[in-house]
Amino acid sequence: MKSSTPSHKAIMIAVGVLMLGGIAAITLSSRAAKPAAAAPAPATVSVAAVLQKSVTEWDDFSGRIDAVDRVEIRPRVSGAIDAVHFQAGQLVKKGALLFTIDPRPYQAEAARAEAAVAGARASATLAKTEAERARRLIQEHAIAQSELDQRENALTGANANLQAAEAARLSARLNLEYTAITAPVSGRVSRAEITVGNIVGAGSTAPALATVVSVSPVYVDFEIDEATFLRYASNGAAGNSGTDRIPVSIGLSSEEGYPRQGKIKSFDNRVDTGSGTVRVRAVFDNADGALTPGMYARVRTGGSAAENAVLIVDKAVGTDQDKKYVMVVGSDNKAVYRPIQLGPMVDGLRVVRSGLKKDEYIVVNGLQRIRPNDTVNPATVPMTALPANLMVSTR
Repeated sequence: MKSSTPSHKAIMIAVGVLMLGGIAAITLSSRAAKPAAAAPAPATVSVAAVLQKSVTEWDDFSGRIDAVDRVEIRPRVSGAIDAVHFQAGQLVKKGALLFTIDPRPYQAEAARAEAAVAGARASATLAKTEAERARRLIQEHAIAQSELDQRENALTGANANLQAAEAARLSARLNLEYTAITAPVSGRVSRAEITVGNIVGAGSTAPALATVVSVSPVYVDFEIDEATFLRYASNGAAGNSGTDRIPVSIGLSSEEGYPRQGKIKSFDNRVDTGSGTVRVRAVFDNADGALTPGMYARVRTGGSAAENAVLIVDKAVGTDQDKKYVMVVGSDNKAVYRPIQLGPMVDGLRVVRSGLKKDEYIVVNGLQRIRPNDTVNPATVPMTALPANLMVSTR
């Protein structure tokens, strides 16, 4: 076979180049014929205008209710309990009879003391008469001076014995009085811890017979952090002065909000170094008796006078590590990242201490579906607590 001539090779190469060019042209034209992919539509989000109004900032704490007066009833004399004069949980007045200890031994002792006083008084009267007679006789030189001295000394001793007898009588009367145990304060009495027939001892080490706690008013004790205390102190509240400037209210676990109003009674005189808190005591009326010592109470205090504050809904706030932020939507419908500093909740809205201004629009629903600088489709809603079904679906 003869080899191909150079001209024949050139013709073959030219044909190949033309074919490749045709294929490339067909490919490019087919790509150009396809339409470009459509850009994603802007996410639909709910936006609301930032509010500004005059509010009082409130601080929330946890507290416990305590009685103003709490007395453990202990016997002051020993003996057998003769009677219990109350029902467990009963409201009693100050001075109401609670227990009776067998009074008979103390009645006998009181009678003996009375007799001793009578005898001592008679002896003192006789000694006085003899001393007066001796003074007359000494003037007539009828007796010696030593005899007068003896009779005056006898009078002094008789008077001392009379005073001792009267003191013993007072002690016997007190012991007899202590056999009737009464309520030292008005309040609610506990059950009787020791019942009729039992022998009880006397003194501070004796077991308590019952407990009486006052009902109204009551204390509510709670603790505030150091920063809050400094803020209150800057308004003139410290110790037990200036406390009337701080409103305080409480709510029980079964109550909505903070319906019970009271007043701060005192701040403690030191900051606890372990917890960094200060103990606070408030006082509340308890006419209905619903506040029972030991109960948990939600406490709310007002730290300052009313002032203008920027307010937003809490669900508009995002968290970026240790920072809080919102997405601000301007006239160009772009979502702009804005770091903010938050304050407490007021009437269901969150106080913003810095980072926002009145009438700026922020995303309040749909925050998780957008990124900074995204273009959004804003739907304006009021700056209120929004229902969960307000979220607009993009599917």
